Amino acid sequence: MQTNFTLAQLADPDVAVANQILRSCVHCGFCTATCPTYALLGDELDSPRGRIYLIKDMLENDRDASEQEVKHIDRCLSCLSCMTTCPSGVHYMHLVDHARAHIERTYTRPFLDRALRALLANLLPRPGLFRWALAGARLVRPLAPLAGELFGGRLRAMLELAPKTVPARSEMDRPGVFAAEGKRRARVALLAGCAQRVLDPAINDSTIRLLTRLGVEVVVPAAAGCCGSLTHHMGREHEALASVKNNVDAWAAELAEAGGEGLDAIVINASGCGTTVKDYGFMLREDAEYAEKAARIAALTKDVTEFLDGFGMPTPAAPSGLTVAYHSACSMQHGQKIKTVPQALLTAAGFTVKGVPEGHLCCGSAGTYNLLQPTIARRLRDRKVRNIESTGPDIIATGNIGCMTQIGGGTTIPVVHTVQLLDWATGGPRPEAVRPH
Repeated sequence: MQTNFTLAQLADPDVAVANQILRSCVHCGFCTATCPTYALLGDELDSPRGRIYLIKDMLENDRDASEQEVKHIDRCLSCLSCMTTCPSGVHYMHLVDHARAHIERTYTRPFLDRALRALLANLLPRPGLFRWALAGARLVRPLAPLAGELFGGRLRAMLELAPKTVPARSEMDRPGVFAAEGKRRARVALLAGCAQRVLDPAINDSTIRLLTRLGVEVVVPAAAGCCGSLTHHMGREHEALASVKNNVDAWAAELAEAGGEGLDAIVINASGCGTTVKDYGFMLREDAEYAEKAARIAALTKDVTEFLDGFGMPTPAAPSGLTVAYHSACSMQHGQKIKTVPQALLTAAGFTVKGVPEGHLCCGSAGTYNLLQPTIARRLRDRKVRNIESTGPDIIATGNIGCMTQIGGGTTIPVVHTVQLLDWATGGPRPEAVRPH
């Protein structure tokens, strides 16, 4: 694609990157075949290629975002399926993230839209506040149908996604060091996360149990918090980069630990967070103080299944023979390019694993997307659930809390995290959501 940025524009590092990305696009349209919003809506502007044209025009002309750009870029899930499909290697993720930051700087949204975005940006990354909010939402959840299409259906979506019960805080939900069982084979830091700790604290519990059972010492630094992805994908770069730097500092301190033990990996059990943390080096590439540290952190980061691959799992100890439909989160298969490892681990643990038809298509969760674009998200969820249920599984497994919440709202089949099944299969407790057989 030909571009016409001025030298003054290209002096901005973000514009320079956008220019390189735009020039790599050859207009082939392969991306339209796997884009969920184009599949649903059939509008070229709701495809990656269409959005690329909008972004190019907006950035080249150095103008404020218009209602048209905001409408179609807001509809993008950032599922990154287009990046898997693209034969030219167009790095759409960095381009659309830059566009979102530009929109946030130059476009004034309606008051209620601004208020909702501010609420989500300040609530979800703070587990304490989020827990209180969910407790309140649980009380008014039965009124969700009455909300109808109020505020574009967003109020109804928020109430429907709120869990019927808020899990109690786990005794393991604390910073500190969890010792390895037997001889220590590795030392890792675990990102405890934010929303996941409230929605399903058993995921971190299972992760810690499984890793320590395998001889891995697990460190949960007190200073580490939200990975920054939620605010980053809303274009709120100042808040996102504050979270990123906070985590880089926390993990860098563990790397330089006085005893010289350092870290063998930074383990993430939410694939959406993992995709962002692996991008820390790019996000802070122009920061003289943080660039090197951030790149090192990104290089050390692994999804929990990625870390477990080849580590040597114990002999399965739990009942086998259950059929598991594995839903590969977009951030796992498209963002991190982890495509077969989770299924292989589940198979080795004794489960019968089935793939899902149209597995490349997003379930509609996408961070805060199911709250901000509830109509499209619900259609994607229902399509995903139909495909999953067609495989006749006993259990649905996935590696991302957002997908678990989204899919769980459309089916009665138990939805659990992959690591919960691996923990159960190797001596841990049966996941609460899984009924006895």
